Amino acid sequence: MIYIGIDLGTSAVKLLAMDENGTILKTVSKEYPLFFPHPGWSEQNPEDWFTQSVEGMKELTEGIDRSKVAGIGFGGQMHGLVTLDENDKVIRPAILWNDGRSQKETEYLNNEIGKEKLSAYTANIAFAGFTAPKILWMKKNEPEKFAKIAKIMLPKDYLAYRLSGSFCTDVSDASGMLLLDVKNRCWSREMMEICDVREEQLPKLYESWEVVGTLKPEVAAELGFSADVKVVAGAGDNAAAAVGTGTVGDGQCNISLGTSGTIFISSKNFGVDENNALHSFCHADGSYHLMGCMLSAASCNKWWAEEILQTKDFAAEQAPIEKLGENHVFFLPYLMGERSPHNNPDARGVFFGMSMDTTRADMTQAVLEGVAFGLRDSLEVARKLGIKIERTKICGGGAKSPLWKKIIANVMNLKVDVLEVEEGPSMGGAMLAAVGCGAYLDVETIGKKMAHVVDTVEPEEELVAKYEECYQRFRKLYPTLTPLF
Repeated sequence: MIYIGIDLGTSAVKLLAMDENGTILKTVSKEYPLFFPHPGWSEQNPEDWFTQSVEGMKELTEGIDRSKVAGIGFGGQMHGLVTLDENDKVIRPAILWNDGRSQKETEYLNNEIGKEKLSAYTANIAFAGFTAPKILWMKKNEPEKFAKIAKIMLPKDYLAYRLSGSFCTDVSDASGMLLLDVKNRCWSREMMEICDVREEQLPKLYESWEVVGTLKPEVAAELGFSADVKVVAGAGDNAAAAVGTGTVGDGQCNISLGTSGTIFISSKNFGVDENNALHSFCHADGSYHLMGCMLSAASCNKWWAEEILQTKDFAAEQAPIEKLGENHVFFLPYLMGERSPHNNPDARGVFFGMSMDTTRADMTQAVLEGVAFGLRDSLEVARKLGIKIERTKICGGGAKSPLWKKIIANVMNLKVDVLEVEEGPSMGGAMLAAVGCGAYLDVETIGKKMAHVVDTVEPEEELVAKYEECYQRFRKLYPTLTPLF
């Protein structure tokens, strides 16, 4: 049988077809536009997601026996607000995870409702990227549109709805809405009241591998699939990527260097850090995870190379970099504000420490190191909780760089395991579909079977010591510059 994973990203939808043994048959990527109607705003048209996903599935299954497609699963960008009216029409463009317009609403939730109450209700505090502040923003600034809302959903769930007709979400993705009681895996009555939302406006909750429905007959006919193809709930992109990398079970770690950057730590037990610097979310394997999220990671390197240096040859820019741990230039990677652990949408990118002998390579190196230092900020929070992490898997576009993996290993003093196949959330989505279709007993079983480590980047004692000194300088920059942001 064949299982399709759909990763609904910020710049493109990535699709993957996999057989029951985990062999990847084909991958396809389809881009769609991203809109910035005002500074700090970030929006997309949900119809673009659906159109490109359908076209992607057609291309993905060319030359493949479409009658063997058994299930479809998802990974997807989290936190986005998609609203439909009573006729299932999209009310306004989706407000995305990296949109910073809801700063006032975030401050209201954290300061007037109070962080302690929010943490008690949802295990998290408010961040500008989360869904609940966006709902409050819409209520205040677009009251006529707010009054029309019949359905509230997350980006990947819009795809599930269009494909199957099921108004659904999964607990891992819902964890990032600030509407879910994470510990008890149900909607929070208190948060619904605060946001003026009724439960019938929210999707039905599922575990990530659970079947939510089958393809609509007209969709199945267009794709050439059986109408019996199962659609499973899927997961938020980071939880789906963790499934794809085998970061399941207790005490496993995964670092993602995508548009955003995350450090993801799986746990059998529910837990919250006292400052809520890390997100406490449900995991796609039925348990929980802690996650630190940077809003800009590989996107920092993309911005630096493409916008500033005017090149797309990332490898050539990194080639001259040799003296690790000795760079005098630092980069704060907050191009879109920052989430973990600072929770500051006003934070901005900064180069610090340039002199007349600073080179192009020094600044490129600073960008790579700045992202690694930012991820370490979140790792330090986990370490203070007593969580002992000695190794991590790595995924995302940035993980293709041998230099960046070496920097990560030594900045964080972790063994970095490189996987034979790293397809991120799309792989995780296909694996969840396989579990939902009964090909595997559970998510932990398939995750551990399919994640094959082929290389490990070991930290080097001397380099770890150099980077420790650099990190201690880096961590002083943000609090010093905060008043200027």
